[in-house]
Amino acid sequence: MTLTPRCEHVETAQGVPLTVTGVAQCKVMTEKEFLSTAAEQFLGKNVDHIQSVILQTLEGHLRAILGTLSVEEVYRDRDQFASLVREVASPDIGRMGIEILSFTIKDVFDRVEYLESLGKSRTAAVKRDADIGVAQAERDAGIQEAECEKSAMDVKYGANTKIEDSHRLYQLQKNNFDGEVNTKKAEAQLAYELQAAKMKQKIRNEEIEIDIVERRKQIAVEEKEIQRKEKELTATVRLPAESEAYKVEMLAQGKRTQTVEVARAEAERIKMIGASEGYAIEAVGKAEAERMRMKAAAYKQYGDAAVMSIVLEALPKVAAEISAPLSKTDEIVLVSGSDGAVSEVNRLVSQVPPAVHALTGVDLSKVLSKIPGAK
Repeated sequence: MTLTPRCEHVETAQGVPLTVTGVAQCKVMTEKEFLSTAAEQFLGKNVDHIQSVILQTLEGHLRAILGTLSVEEVYRDRDQFASLVREVASPDIGRMGIEILSFTIKDVFDRVEYLESLGKSRTAAVKRDADIGVAQAERDAGIQEAECEKSAMDVKYGANTKIEDSHRLYQLQKNNFDGEVNTKKAEAQLAYELQAAKMKQKIRNEEIEIDIVERRKQIAVEEKEIQRKEKELTATVRLPAESEAYKVEMLAQGKRTQTVEVARAEAERIKMIGASEGYAIEAVGKAEAERMRMKAAAYKQYGDAAVMSIVLEALPKVAAEISAPLSKTDEIVLVSGSDGAVSEVNRLVSQVPPAVHALTGVDLSKVLSKIPGAK
């Protein structure tokens, strides 16, 4: 029987899932003991069933062995891996009367690209070693080439140094000669420029003299022009202005005389009016005095009863005049001492008779004492 055991995505000792496919050649052993065991196990079974049992057993051992190995061990030594599977699986398969004639690993791969990465790392290492060898060879060749170039450049630089020394000496001598030549040229140029400057200075002095003469002529012409304009202004502006000023002055004097006379007349009128008003006031005062004298004589004739009647008639007016300012007052607050508000009212009432006497000349206390019940 040819069997192809296959273990998919079995994790190795490193935890990397691998898929391993193998090929096994198996047969029923002919020894009487093992043949009896095989007949006991598989007599009456079809070939597919027998192959399935053996295949599952091989796959189980293959899976178990994969879990104990690393990917590198499985990939690097497939023969040893196949031998190990055969050794482990043979006892179990032998107990079934089956013999494993051969077992080989057909394919090993994974889906996480671990094996590919190992190949890349190995390839990279080989390339690295090759690059290192090439770099070392190039380095050695470069060193040899650089040494040869150094020898050649030393000879070349030695020749160039001698050439540059000769050229430097030539340039030094040439610069010395050029310096002497340039000095003479500079002296000649300075002498020429100095002479040219002197000539320019003389020309400039002459031009300044010409400008001075021209300015003097212009000043004289301007002075004549000023005199002409002054006479013109005198004829056209100043004389008419003086005439106009004289006219205004005369008009002002006439206006002032008129105003003074009018003021004098007004003062005289006011004086006359004042005299007449004073005379009238004097006549009114005399009449009023006469009326008061006659009124006093009448009061004297009337006696105390008439005076009391007049006082009583005048008291409402006096009270009205006294209370008129109080009508505009919203609130009166009496601030008193230890005696209280009564003393303040008594004091206020006691001040009324003297005030009436001062205003009317009538002693109210004497008049009130004659009223029955008054105090």
